[in-house]
Amino acid sequence: MLLLRLCKTVFLAGAVLVLLYQVGIFILVLWYGFFNPSSTSIMQQTLRELRREDPEAQLLHEWVPYDQISTNLKRAVVASEDSNFINHSGVEWDDIRRAWEYNRRQAAQGRQAMRGGSTISQQLAKNLFLSNSRSYLRKGQELIITYMIELTMSKRRILELYLNYAQWGENVFGAQAAARRYYKTDAAKLGPSQSARLASMLPRPAYYDRNGVTSYLRSRTSTIQQRMRLVEVP
Repeated sequence: MLLLRLCKTVFLAGAVLVLLYQVGIFILVLWYGFFNPSSTSIMQQTLRELRREDPEAQLLHEWVPYDQISTNLKRAVVASEDSNFINHSGVEWDDIRRAWEYNRRQAAQGRQAMRGGSTISQQLAKNLFLSNSRSYLRKGQELIITYMIELTMSKRRILELYLNYAQWGENVFGAQAAARRYYKTDAAKLGPSQSARLASMLPRPAYYDRNGVTSYLRSRTSTIQQRMRLVEVP
């Protein structure tokens, strides 16, 4: 009987801690709806990893308001990462199912190439609060935070945050730092081709930062540039 009571107490304590954690996350989501984060979980994780090799490593990042980011880049990113961004409520379940089936086939064949199936809102949830690890627990938390974000933020604010904190290189974060790093210009001045190439880098930013323009990146850039005019942005 005593053991049963102890188990119940431990379970309740754990449930309370989980609830408090979710409440804390929700408060931060509300805050980020109006105020810009000084950093994100992915930025902090990346900096720790870089400093294992170079204790003096720094991240390149500069916040710019939504109106100071080229509409070309907004369209390119939506076309590349989440063409239905304006219309969905945060999660595209069909895309997740297709990505899961693709990844299962890849794993069965011993291949490592994976698809995410994540919307821009899901990627923002991960960037702000979580990590790059792959687990069902992390994915579940990502979904919870995604719905918090969609409930409390406008699509414009979601895209503004995403563009300012997306990773675009080994140590490059945000549209302004990416524009400066690759094109020596401001995010507001990016043209269609430049924007399409930056959007094409998003799935593997550190790889393209190290290896430059590949044949696949050129092909993907061309495809994204053709799709840009078909998508709607806030």
